[in-house]
Amino acid sequence: MKRSASDKAGQLVIAVLLSLLCFSVIYPFLYMLAISLNVGSDAAKGGVYLWPRQFTLDNFRIVLGNQIIRHAYWITIARTIAGTVVGLLVTLLAAFGLSYRSLPLRGTLLGYVLVTMLFSGGLIPFYIQLHDLSLLNSFWVYIVPSAFSAWNMFVMLKFIQGIPEALIESAEMDGAHPFRVLWSIVLPLSKPMLAALGLFTGVMHWNDWFAGAFFVSNQSLIPVQTFLQQLLSAQDISAVLGSNNNVEAIARGSSLANVTLMSVKMATVMVSAIPILCVYPFLQRYFVKGVLIGSVKG
Repeated sequence: MKRSASDKAGQLVIAVLLSLLCFSVIYPFLYMLAISLNVGSDAAKGGVYLWPRQFTLDNFRIVLGNQIIRHAYWITIARTIAGTVVGLLVTLLAAFGLSYRSLPLRGTLLGYVLVTMLFSGGLIPFYIQLHDLSLLNSFWVYIVPSAFSAWNMFVMLKFIQGIPEALIESAEMDGAHPFRVLWSIVLPLSKPMLAALGLFTGVMHWNDWFAGAFFVSNQSLIPVQTFLQQLLSAQDISAVLGSNNNVEAIARGSSLANVTLMSVKMATVMVSAIPILCVYPFLQRYFVKGVLIGSVKG
């Protein structure tokens, strides 16, 4: 079909606006990458915007060579993996159980879960509850409170209710118990939705700094995002290096002289952001499919 001049002009305007929008989203990331790959003393002079003017890897060597950052990185990885697995397991089991219309007190349970989405006790009661459960200053403070999400459960519930009842009824007539139905029918059909919810949950755990800042005082238990939050408010590079900087970095006196607090901050941001960006392309196919299915069935 031949387009008119007005249609072509409209398409051009849309393309330009979308390009500007994409650039506004990508540019901060490119700026931080350029600063992290540039000599700190040179970047402090200004003029580094899209690519490094004096390329160096010293900033990343210092960040990755610091014992505190490496340990915080492993805490974040462990938290993300464990939190995502536990969250998906709890969400799937709760949604599958509540999908049975014959479940006793089903309406009451659904109403109770719905209330938690609308009202919250606040931060102080939540802190007291964590204290009473002995979760403060422990690794499980990252896992247990976020194991159940009412929103994720309702999305998963709507998805399971969209599965043809004939499949479940036929399995039950053949003698399959509920866990067999869950394992053989519901779980295989729910992979796209689980991938979408898993990506949401994993990104939440990876980016969360709040729990480590307010519920953990032991520095050996803080995740990398909490360390980054502390780093961004630091005024001296000694807050980054401390007494745990690696021996090689100390030996390179000339290299350390060219490192600034800002360049190390940017390198830490990149180290914390790149892994989750690398995971997303592998889950994008399931993510898009799961979101579309959840939106249609919801």
